[in-house]
Amino acid sequence: MATAPPPPIPRQHRAGAGEADLLADAQAGDALAAHRLGRLYAQRGDRAAARHWWERAAGAGNVDSAFNLGMWHEKHGTLDEAISWYELAAGTGDAEAAVNLATLLLEQKGDAPGARRWYETAATAGSRRAARRLALLCEDAGELGKARDWHRRAALDGDLASAHDLGFLGYAAGEEGEARHWWEFAARGGHAEAAHHLGLLMHALRDPQSAEVLYRLAAQHDHPGSASQLGGIALARRDLRTARAWFERAARAGRVDDQRMAGFVCVELEDSAAASHWFGRAAASGDAESAYNFGLLLIAEHADLNGGEHWFRQAAAAGHYRAALELGTLLSVTGKPAEAEQWLSAPPKPCWDRSAEPELAARAELAVAASGRRGGSTLTVPELTEILGTWDVLTRRLREPLDPVTWLTEKSGMHASAVEHLSSVRATLIRPGTAPWPTPTEIERVLATARDLRKRLGLS
Repeated sequence: MATAPPPPIPRQHRAGAGEADLLADAQAGDALAAHRLGRLYAQRGDRAAARHWWERAAGAGNVDSAFNLGMWHEKHGTLDEAISWYELAAGTGDAEAAVNLATLLLEQKGDAPGARRWYETAATAGSRRAARRLALLCEDAGELGKARDWHRRAALDGDLASAHDLGFLGYAAGEEGEARHWWEFAARGGHAEAAHHLGLLMHALRDPQSAEVLYRLAAQHDHPGSASQLGGIALARRDLRTARAWFERAARAGRVDDQRMAGFVCVELEDSAAASHWFGRAAASGDAESAYNFGLLLIAEHADLNGGEHWFRQAAAAGHYRAALELGTLLSVTGKPAEAEQWLSAPPKPCWDRSAEPELAARAELAVAASGRRGGSTLTVPELTEILGTWDVLTRRLREPLDPVTWLTEKSGMHASAVEHLSSVRATLIRPGTAPWPTPTEIERVLATARDLRKRLGLS
């Protein structure tokens, strides 16, 4: 749920009279004078006097004083009184009071229906903030048509976050033209996430040139994901120094995958100190591949067998196949044959380490971002990439009119329903909108099918 902005400063009117005149007029029952006098005391820090005169003014029908009292109680008084004063102001058609009232009802009282009613009142009166909050409430209620209507109203009024959300709603519905339109709209306004996701969409549509332009636009706003993508593009061109600069930029944002990639590029550039730094940081965060490579570097560059053993052990315990073999070999030459035999005789199963095509990796990242919005499924890019990559490797040589599901079932001996499920999930990731996003449980089952298929067909 998006956090509400801080309460606005108390409203004021330009005073045309001195304090003595305001006091006399206020005491005589002038509501506007009482309001101005309350504002004067608020500026001086006399909260009690400000409250007194705003209550006098609000009681005489001054809406701005009712609003200010809502704000006063929100900061210094009680929640119920804040709600009461905001409700009084909102009831006269004050959109800003309606937004603040709705926010308190939602975030402090948990009253979503009441909040929605007041957000709708404010949004109908032209409040951009209310339109966005209302759109998010509609999303959470599964009312996607209404959510898109309110997001559109907010976006056209300049809310780039709603434009970004419209892109995702379009993408999840299979409307890639709509997604492209709104992400471009937000990106032109300086929304880095929108530029990044539009870059991914262009990559998925096999337009790497446009994708690179968009990644650069997002990277100008320090988007680490786009820096990572630009590192991968430079690496594919064998421009190692540029790749290093981009990967390190992303790595400094704490992205473990990019810390590992920075380490690999530094190895190729023969900068072992920098490689050790990045592998060490990623290994300390629990990355098994980095722990394995850090162990190799410690032994190769510093003859540090104890350090190498430590990091091999960390990686092997996390299921890293090659680390287990290296650990077993190291233990056998350092006088620990019994433990060495344990690792060498029963190492973990090798993991899938093939790189997927860029368009498949882009689809995986978009699916994770889209499905994870508003507290959705917690899918992971590596798992989805493995699913898409497995299907691609197993079927890329097939020629029509062969049906991939039938062919894989016959070749592997697996049950057709398992292969069909894999095919269905893959189709959802490649062509969003054809079915709901897969759940983590589905992904777990489909991954098991993909790995079993590779084993049966000799690709693991």
